[in-house]
Amino acid sequence: MNFSLFLTELWNARMNLLAGLGDTVLISVASVLLGTFLGVFVGLAMTYGNKPTRFGVRLYIDFLRGTPVFVLILACFYILSVVGLDLSAFQAGVLALTMFCSSHVGEIVRGALKAIPAGQTEAAKSIGLTFGQTFAYILLPQALRQILPTWVNTATEIVKASTLLSIIGVVELLLATQQVISRTYLSLEFYLFVGFVYFILNFLIEQAGRAVERRISIP
Repeated sequence: MNFSLFLTELWNARMNLLAGLGDTVLISVASVLLGTFLGVFVGLAMTYGNKPTRFGVRLYIDFLRGTPVFVLILACFYILSVVGLDLSAFQAGVLALTMFCSSHVGEIVRGALKAIPAGQTEAAKSIGLTFGQTFAYILLPQALRQILPTWVNTATEIVKASTLLSIIGVVELLLATQQVISRTYLSLEFYLFVGFVYFILNFLIEQAGRAVERRISIP
């Protein structure tokens, strides 16, 4: 390893790598937030929906969880364009990761809500609370303690899955690094560097999740 040459090339490529890092963070944040928002409704439908609704949502969850993320990305980019929905590579990638995230979050929410005694929902109805109020003030605070650890794992998986968007031309951190490698031929050095960057991103997510978990835990 030529460390001095690597530092020189790293400095020269800093703007391209920072742009790739920015896209990785943007893709991950957008996919996790949108996937979590959608996943909450998926989990509610699985728990409190009627039988046809639960059946349809179960198909949605099982299909997405059983399909490789790589295939979802290609499907969102190529198949949707065939049916007339023209999305950019960035938009198609975020859509695929959002759907994947929502299927996992939906299952997490369903499991957490099922663990809450039914008597609490019945008590809320008896004092006149709407379902929205019951969910916001009674169910969600309790479910959050069970959801958070698994949700953090899902968020880190989305960060790692964002590397697959390079296959459809999204210049996220990995593809930006590969472009630098193709010019400098310092493959080992730059792959070690980008691996460390991904580790830092996921480590920060994990630490943030633990901090929130400590804050909402029951003494």
